[in-house]
Amino acid sequence: MNLIDLKDIYKTYFLGEIQVPVLKGVTLQVGRGELVALMGVSGSGKSTLISDILYKSVAQHLFRARERAGEHDAITGLDHLDKVIDVNQAPIGRTPRSNPATYTGLFTPIRELFAHVPEARIRGYQAGRFSFNVKGGRCEACQGAGIEQIEMHFLPDVYVPCEVCKGKRYNREALEFHYKGKNISEVLEMTVEEALAFFENVPAIANRLQTLHDVGLGYIHLGQSSTTLS
Repeated sequence: MNLIDLKDIYKTYFLGEIQVPVLKGVTLQVGRGELVALMGVSGSGKSTLISDILYKSVAQHLFRARERAGEHDAITGLDHLDKVIDVNQAPIGRTPRSNPATYTGLFTPIRELFAHVPEARIRGYQAGRFSFNVKGGRCEACQGAGIEQIEMHFLPDVYVPCEVCKGKRYNREALEFHYKGKNISEVLEMTVEEALAFFENVPAIANRLQTLHDVGLGYIHLGQSSTTLS
């Protein structure tokens, strides 16, 4: 792994009350097929160099992105690249309703699978019946959240399991339908590793689960709130 230290190679300019880090005299060389780590003290210009200059320049070159890159002299070698991915620290979900199943698109084929079990087809239920975000199958007491918010004066709000559905998110009718012995709430309680074995014969679901498992996320639960994920 190559290490590039930005310490002592930046200057800070003051524009009113705003401090603007400006890199001076920096030439960055990144080898192809290598893992390169950029390090330096806080405010030394790491994000400026990588996110504001390098990433945006590559995105403009490859995808004609509209965001303007930071000021720089030149970047060479972009013709050797075919894609660029920005992995940042932005949260993947801002509400407790978002979870790995919904975020990755897994929840749609799972709901469609439950809609095709014989009992559901007899009653004419569609995939929406197994969503906790719309009326029909969700618990109306908590509106499918599975939790209730208790406002605390001068303290952070407290979340407790719904007294009606006990945190299952669904009403009694939706929980009557089973696929391989599991209802929709029990499926959401599975870890990725458990669900991968459970849905191994359903490619539309197994393929996405395999990707999560391959990157080391086999331990997370399908219905785990995205706000609890790092």
